[in-house]
Amino acid sequence: MTEDVAIVGAGAAGSGAAYALRDAPVDVTVFEKSRGVCGRAATRRREGCRYDHGANYVKTDDERVTTLLTDELDADGLVDIEEPVWTFDAEGTIAEGRDADERKLTYADGITGLAKRLFDETDATVHRETRVTEPVREDGRWRLYDADATDLGAFDTLLLTPPAPQTADLLGNANWEHSVRRDIREAVAVVPYRTIVTAVLHYPFEVDWPYYALVNTDKEHDVGWVSREECKDGHVPDGESLLVVQMGGDWSVAHYDDPDAETTAAAADAVATLVDDDRLADPDWTDTQHWRYALPEGGVDDAIEAATDHGLYFAGDWVAGESRVHAALRSGLETGEAIADEV
Repeated sequence: MTEDVAIVGAGAAGSGAAYALRDAPVDVTVFEKSRGVCGRAATRRREGCRYDHGANYVKTDDERVTTLLTDELDADGLVDIEEPVWTFDAEGTIAEGRDADERKLTYADGITGLAKRLFDETDATVHRETRVTEPVREDGRWRLYDADATDLGAFDTLLLTPPAPQTADLLGNANWEHSVRRDIREAVAVVPYRTIVTAVLHYPFEVDWPYYALVNTDKEHDVGWVSREECKDGHVPDGESLLVVQMGGDWSVAHYDDPDAETTAAAADAVATLVDDDRLADPDWTDTQHWRYALPEGGVDDAIEAATDHGLYFAGDWVAGESRVHAALRSGLETGEAIADEV
């Protein structure tokens, strides 16, 4: 008998779980609140450029995920970022990073191509711009509703993959009369998150740096990360530069509600000072993204394991306890397999 599985969230974890369930006797329905897929591993297009304005790439220090990207999925357009990542400190002192064996992978059409390729291998139905707000436990199944109280259907199994604070909200809204609900919600709600404001800065010239990106190692600088999208094949036209600047956690919290123009001006000035290049203070076009729940800074305890007895599962980087795309994807794959084993 075919069972119905609902996945909330079409990010790396949700798409990974759908992929893991592709051969199981289940019908998978995915609900994604945004217009696109892949969550915080997101890509935008503008004026001939593609840019990954959230997660920048997938590290290859997880053998299973690496094999998935390079051998199992369509590898057409897979991009290997060859330039290194260097470091800087609170004083803005730049140094070479430590050599690492891991590759840095994305796609010519953007990192969002990861989820697209995963879903392409499945028969999952993906409903975009659909925000699940209330799960109801009735007759041993999960019935889901959106903000307009629209009935989205009933499912034997429910997998929640949004960031922990949003998952905690869903559990708080859940019509589920069971003693474990409160303990599970409390365990999820206390997972700490870092807020990040991202500025995208474009220039009609190409900068000449010996590195792909700079990362602040002491978390004491206004800038947390700056990278060059032109190091990714297919992202930026020749002779141009596009910088993705992720501001530091303290700065992002203090300036989260600032107007976009102020955010990009501050980011441009900070980067120009950091690399000692006054030209970078004047980008010819800009973009921004505010990530309130950008990166988990801890994991969840074992309380969530009790949910599986009630057809409820969780996946994501916060479940894995590591704020990396490969960790979220691995969590989704393993959770999908766990669900398949119970069918």
